[in-house]
Amino acid sequence: MTNSATIAAIATPAGSGGIGIIKISGKDALTIAASVFRKSCGRTPNSEPRTPNVFESHRLYHGYVVNPENGRVLDEILLAVMVAPYSYTREDVVEIHAHSGPAVLTAILNLVLKHGARLADPGEFTKRAYLSGRIDLTQAEAVIDIINAKTEKSLDIATAQIRGNIKAHIESVRDSLFHILAETEAAIDFPEDVEETIDTDSAVEVIQNQVVDKLNKLIKQYENAHFLRDGLKVLIAGRPNVGKSSLMNCLLRKDRAIVTPIPGTTRDFIEETLNIRGIPVTITDTAGLHETDDPVEILGIKKAYEYIEDADLILFMTDLSQPLTPDDHEIYEKISHKNFILVANKADLVEEKFEPDIPDAWKLPISPELRKPEIIKTSVRYDRGVDALRDLIAAVSMGGYDDKNTIIPNLRHKLALERGLQAASSAASGIQNGTPFELISMDIQESLDSLGEILGITIREDILDQIFSRFCIGK
Repeated sequence: MTNSATIAAIATPAGSGGIGIIKISGKDALTIAASVFRKSCGRTPNSEPRTPNVFESHRLYHGYVVNPENGRVLDEILLAVMVAPYSYTREDVVEIHAHSGPAVLTAILNLVLKHGARLADPGEFTKRAYLSGRIDLTQAEAVIDIINAKTEKSLDIATAQIRGNIKAHIESVRDSLFHILAETEAAIDFPEDVEETIDTDSAVEVIQNQVVDKLNKLIKQYENAHFLRDGLKVLIAGRPNVGKSSLMNCLLRKDRAIVTPIPGTTRDFIEETLNIRGIPVTITDTAGLHETDDPVEILGIKKAYEYIEDADLILFMTDLSQPLTPDDHEIYEKISHKNFILVANKADLVEEKFEPDIPDAWKLPISPELRKPEIIKTSVRYDRGVDALRDLIAAVSMGGYDDKNTIIPNLRHKLALERGLQAASSAASGIQNGTPFELISMDIQESLDSLGEILGITIREDILDQIFSRFCIGK
């Protein structure tokens, strides 16, 4: 794959810093670099321009960026050269390592653009790496996941993806499908020899064991671990004065929410982000949920219930020192369809010895058709039980996550896996039921195409544009 245009962009974040990088990629990258770079001669730039063919690959050159029209020195720099195909894009790539500041980087970029480069689109460097075959689409997507990783666990998943873990699993499944497709195509071409060209029992077994089971496992891993990539939305709900704001402060390990003994102190929502056992969490403290005539509280309560519907996990707080109230039961009815943890707070008021169990008489009447919630006892006033709550939040949200397995972190991947699974299952059923091989072949091809979308083998241009539009300019 070749691109006619040479592209350039600032590859480091905006603002002041020690080093800023302008990246250039394309057939004219070395020519442009030679036009604006002057090798150092002592503490001054050499007046003689360099020619493109004097640059050696994977070398650093010390010198200056100089405007050749007027001799103005823009900055003292290091020039990194990577000659095709041994570069990120498999094109000639040059990086100008300058001092980081908006004025100097913009001036250097404008000079590079003036000498023949085009400003890169968002993600265009990585898109060229994908189109050149250096990386597949899952590895390209892993680049943005590495950039956006908020915890070590989410970083581990992204680095595993960029090493090709997902690619290896998908290619293994596709190889099995290609084997069955070849047999079905032979059965179509030579119907008189169908018994010799395809063993139907063996074909069904291969699809079940090597395709269906593997795809189901990958889909399950997405469901167990996508919070590591996308983050977990946790909401603290409960009636007034049960300790919601105090719990918020304990989890954050700082005084973020105002805490008073006056019920209804929190009338609006408070939102913060934190890391809980490697999971990026957005936690929201809401207004106390209860019957009230206060118009301001009513607005806060209405908003709280809207946030409940959007939450991944609810921390339903109650007061262990008091009997359950009608407000508690009403809150439970409105959140019982959600994933929630029952947090029984103020345990320090009812016993001297802090025990983990809850009196049976106090527990909510859990309907048989509803999932039994996790229950934990806390005393946020003394920061007791909060660390165990952190563990429980991670355990409840991650389910059967196993960091030894390949993780599918991307919803696009999951949807393509589901389409591939459905088509493969249809092919297996067709073989068992004597469906014409022409239809079975179509199902297998559909499964292959769906899995090919994940790697970028079969994918529409508009989807590619959407994927790479998530990148910043310069990556």
